[in-house]
Amino acid sequence: MIKLIQTMSKTFLLLKRGSIYGQKKENNVKVITALCIILTIASLVTIKLVQLNTNINQPSTHKPAKSQHEVFIEEVAPTAVQIQKQDHVPASISIAQAALESNWGTSKLAADYNNLYGVKGSAETKNIELPTKEFVHGEWKTVQASFRWYDSWNQSMWAHATLLVNGTTDNSNRYTSVLQSNDYHGAAKALVAGGYATDPQYAEKLIEIIETYHLDKYDKQ
Repeated sequence: MIKLIQTMSKTFLLLKRGSIYGQKKENNVKVITALCIILTIASLVTIKLVQLNTNINQPSTHKPAKSQHEVFIEEVAPTAVQIQKQDHVPASISIAQAALESNWGTSKLAADYNNLYGVKGSAETKNIELPTKEFVHGEWKTVQASFRWYDSWNQSMWAHATLLVNGTTDNSNRYTSVLQSNDYHGAAKALVAGGYATDPQYAEKLIEIIETYHLDKYDKQ
């Protein structure tokens, strides 16, 4: 584009001096007028190209949409922090367990029955029968089980905290070590030791979620 402008500029100078190979003066005027128009258009195009290149190189101010996982964390984190202050259940554990057990709130148990933690039902509670996978005798098996049916995720989270604080009917201290742990590593391992889940990799999965999404920051609130 610049070379084109330079070439047309030289032609313009030659025309101005009357060096258009013997053409008549009136023809020269027409040609000069046409060249002036072309030069003006070329200049405007060059300016636009420079502006476009500048805009392309500038950093975008558009914020990317939040992921499904981030939205889930933001929804359950406030309740997890409240539970931590009242019942001393690490907030990172509450959030990570909810994410793992409910597949980030998308499982049928969580989406339709508000059970974020896979808490089993009892004779005194509102329940729903659903198929689930259990790790039995070294292999995964699908079995029918009774699960609690909650009115909301918030209710599910508080019920989960109550379970960890009060334990089970056969062992009230089953999850005491979870509450007494110094960090989320110890709490995750204490859950497995208390028999919360049959998955042998349960603690590692919780720790991975916590560290991937920096959930331990909620333990400090």
